[in-house]
Amino acid sequence: MENVMPRYVRPVAKIDDPVNKTEFWNEAVDAFDEKKYKQTVIAILNYINPSLLEGKDTESDIEITKMQGSAELQVKITDSLFSVKAPFLKITPETHKIPLLRKVAELNFTPLMLAQIHQKDNELWFEYEMPLDLSYPHKVYDILHNVAVYSDDFDDMFIENYKASFYKTPAYKQLTEKEKQEVWKQISDIFEDYKNYTEFFREKRWDDFIWDIIALSLLKISNMPYVHGKLRSDLIEEISRLFNGDIDYNYRMEKGTAYMNKLVNTPKEEILKNIYHADTFISLRWRSNPQIITDRLKHYVEQVEKNRKNEYCFSQAYYLQVAFLKLIYDFNLEENYKQAIYDVLEKVSGLEPDKAAPELLEVFYAMHEGRINQQKTKENKKGFFAQLFK
Repeated sequence: MENVMPRYVRPVAKIDDPVNKTEFWNEAVDAFDEKKYKQTVIAILNYINPSLLEGKDTESDIEITKMQGSAELQVKITDSLFSVKAPFLKITPETHKIPLLRKVAELNFTPLMLAQIHQKDNELWFEYEMPLDLSYPHKVYDILHNVAVYSDDFDDMFIENYKASFYKTPAYKQLTEKEKQEVWKQISDIFEDYKNYTEFFREKRWDDFIWDIIALSLLKISNMPYVHGKLRSDLIEEISRLFNGDIDYNYRMEKGTAYMNKLVNTPKEEILKNIYHADTFISLRWRSNPQIITDRLKHYVEQVEKNRKNEYCFSQAYYLQVAFLKLIYDFNLEENYKQAIYDVLEKVSGLEPDKAAPELLEVFYAMHEGRINQQKTKENKKGFFAQLFK
């Protein structure tokens, strides 16, 4: 096999994908400092998803009901109170109730923060309520993000493992046939590259790079914004384990390899049933701005410089590709950052490592030094770098 970078094609665009706008965050911070607490929450909602308040009278009490995938978020803001609720599951006669409620109790300790899962008759609800004068911007954002992400994640897991049922029939929109063909072509290419590169690295006895091709494969699929259902839940679990440096490296490799081998042999129909557009209250990725990205990158410059000075082009090229994709996985990036990453990953696709590494380095430094807005997209000068621990 030729020693070139794995293929990359940016995902098909998701319909109605919320994009954070920094000016609304700044507005929320200013409003809170001025003790304008209702305006603080309104600005945070606009930051999260401007469509949430379309047609709403923000001078009166505000009530919002919108789906996050298969979960329903209900937000209420009065002059004195902020509350969020998310009914997401029903307990049926077929449900394994005891293990389900035991798992709920576990989740209420971690990873949930302020919001908790409560049982109401035969329904499970996420709930949180607080006085409006405690509506710190970070707190409001974190509560809404926490409830939205975990209500949409846990329902699939609980239905699969404990035979619960959806609170409400999810409102999905199928991809067009053309989009489905394009998505399946991208996934098929990822599978083919995984098999070919794994075999290539084993023949060369470069076993450590098998971690990289597993990570690249999982991240490429998970970063497709129309991946939902059990597939998305499984990918989250596998990626979390793969990048967890507290877990034995060989164990992570063993589990990652087993999952990828299972995934590439999954029937097309089984995968495509998890591919669709879903309503979105908030992006599943964490919020970002240039300073957040810069702060994250500071921790990783040392390894990049080491690779550069020692001319480790092969290691650098794979290292940075994984880092770019992990950044998209973790953060709801501003559009210029996201497009910068797409541009450079597509540009180095199929290049030899010694030609790919400088391209990736150039865009890393542009982002690390806060020069991303000065770069020209048409010249493919945008990009990002962040280190990942293996």
